[in-house]
Amino acid sequence: MQYYPIFVDIRGRNCLVVGGGDVGTRKVETLLECGASVTVVSIDATETLKRLAKDQCITLALRAYRSSDLDSKFLIIGATNDQGLNQQVSIDAEKRNLLCNIADRPAACNFILPAIVEQGDLVMAISTSGKSPAFAKKLRKDLEKQFGEAYAIFLNLMGAIRNRLLMENHAPEQHKPLFQKIIHSDIILWIENRQSQEIDRLLFDVLGSGYTVGELLKPDFSHNETKGTK
Repeated sequence: MQYYPIFVDIRGRNCLVVGGGDVGTRKVETLLECGASVTVVSIDATETLKRLAKDQCITLALRAYRSSDLDSKFLIIGATNDQGLNQQVSIDAEKRNLLCNIADRPAACNFILPAIVEQGDLVMAISTSGKSPAFAKKLRKDLEKQFGEAYAIFLNLMGAIRNRLLMENHAPEQHKPLFQKIIHSDIILWIENRQSQEIDRLLFDVLGSGYTVGELLKPDFSHNETKGTK
């Protein structure tokens, strides 16, 4: 593989976006969603970026880029329409061994941004190693149809079950066969159809009493929204 697949925790980390146009704005919005501390450097900026700066969500410097802008940064994104400037950002970042992505220029990056499918805590990244972003986009749309909201609810349920088992001092190695029985059932289909009785029956068979979807997922799967099978 050309790229090493990795998910990076950037919560609270200082990230720099050079470029304040539409592309840069999209990059900023994604970084903020992931909890980054974002600085934008650009001669001009979209209204969205100006509003984010006014709301103190980002730091916005309306001026030309300087190599010193990379000081104390963890991750860099170049998103200007000036390829010479983008290349300079890449060179400066490489000298400092910083993570750097240049929009639409894989050769100038030491990491590339995949197409993302997100359903709650389920995140799937799709990459064509920079060879066909259009195909990655198609795959993303296909997967979004295949993996719907039920998968997010399922992960919340599995997380709640895991936390409760850990609180009950179950040995982690004992969890695997229990989780496998749940995962390999029809639980996704039951969640999609809001069949709470089927889910509760499965949880009782695998885990015993005290595990019901209504109790484990009160915000997501209340009984007054579900329908059981007769």
